[in-house]
Amino acid sequence: MFDYSSLLVGVVPLVAVIFGLVEFSKSFGLKGHWLTIFSMVPGLAFGISYKIAETGLPTLFGGWFATIVFGLALGLVASGFYDFINKRMPRNGP
Repeated sequence: MFDYSSLLVGVVPLVAVIFGLVEFSKSFGLKGHWLTIFSMVPGLAFGISYKIAETGLPTLFGGWFATIVFGLALGLVASGFYDFINKRMPRNGP
């Protein structure tokens, strides 16, 4: 059975690192589509690396599929979460 507590220990800080890298890239003027693409890249890289470090290098299609989907999920979280929250949060001031 899968131990979901390992996600809390490893993935939550990983998502924070990806968010931090995206915010850091904004300080260099990255915005728009390039920012979205940039946020997907570390999500994929860190997600796939984390999954391989946790379970080992996959040998079958199912293992690779799960690893890539995990990386895509982290990349989508990084690229989509900010936009999702930004569009739904009330604005302060005029």
